[in-house]
Amino acid sequence: MPDRTIEIAIVGAGAAGLMAAIEASHAGAQVTVVDENQKPGGQLFKQLHKFFGSASHRAGTRGFDIGEQLLEESRDIGVGVLLDAICWGLFEGNQLALQLGDRSELLRYQKLILATGASEKPLAFPGWTLPGVMGAGAAQTMVNVHRVLPGHRVLMVGSGNVGLIVSYQLMQAGADVVAVIEGLPQIGGYGVHASKIRRAAVPILTSHTILRADGTDSVSSATIARVDENWQPVDGTERTLEVDTVCLAVGLSPMSELAWMAGCQFTYIPSLGGHIPIHNEDMKTTVPDVYVAGDIAGVEEASTAMEEGRLAGLAAAEALGYESEELRQRKVEARLALQQLRDGPFGEERRRAKLNIEEAYKEQARQHANKSKP
Repeated sequence: MPDRTIEIAIVGAGAAGLMAAIEASHAGAQVTVVDENQKPGGQLFKQLHKFFGSASHRAGTRGFDIGEQLLEESRDIGVGVLLDAICWGLFEGNQLALQLGDRSELLRYQKLILATGASEKPLAFPGWTLPGVMGAGAAQTMVNVHRVLPGHRVLMVGSGNVGLIVSYQLMQAGADVVAVIEGLPQIGGYGVHASKIRRAAVPILTSHTILRADGTDSVSSATIARVDENWQPVDGTERTLEVDTVCLAVGLSPMSELAWMAGCQFTYIPSLGGHIPIHNEDMKTTVPDVYVAGDIAGVEEASTAMEEGRLAGLAAAEALGYESEELRQRKVEARLALQQLRDGPFGEERRRAKLNIEEAYKEQARQHANKSKP
């Protein structure tokens, strides 16, 4: 099994991984990005909508354009990229095991940044294994990347930003979104996304759930009902909708398998997707030389993922000795940008959760220091 050595290895060529690579390379470090897909860019190339925020957060720019900008910048600065490369293991001695076609290879690193993203959460109900039931992200990939319409009459389950955005994009592609349902008594996503759905006469039914999907070879209908404050279906409120597709937008879970394998300590925070690797304000985990960025560090927006990637790349380069006043200033700017993104009613809970993760890191460090005392 041949091997190679790199200063910084990054797993994941999405928004967080590319930004980490760009910043670390600018600082002077040698970087290689590994991704299992045939094309880099991650989720950005599925996002046709314009980003929000300030100009520094690329507001008004569509996701796929941001992806092209990051790819161009990473190419110009000489970032190494290994595509169609499956990372299947982490071993002692800072070794990353890769599957490249029909051969295996070891990539030795001095610092490792995990930017592996998140996976869609499932929702089990009678009929949930029928063809036509899929994650909203899968539907978005079919429409925006492969130009394939997954169905003609769609029920969207979940009114977070993913559910609302994908509903609108399905409509743009020619599908009829019959309804968007949400178990909570209020919409989970931004009002601007919900308004576009409502203006198109699509009902958004809060305090509703799906009871079952029916069909012989694929989905032909779905039955929904109102739920009470205890999340129990209310008798007499059942409605059957003629649909051929049920999209599930019920949340994301960090893809943290490699962090578990590395031995990182975790904490459980539902608002950030579940089990999160404990990390400090530099995105450094409890395992020396391992950093996290993006959805693996807690599910948020793409803008946040990019800023976390920026911070992780800078911190990893700094730890290798690539120190400068410019690097320190860029770390300050990245932290400020993260604070701005988490300001306001939608970000406050995530900001508190991130502070709790950083406190957990400090507690782990204190416990380790106490054990090390004679």
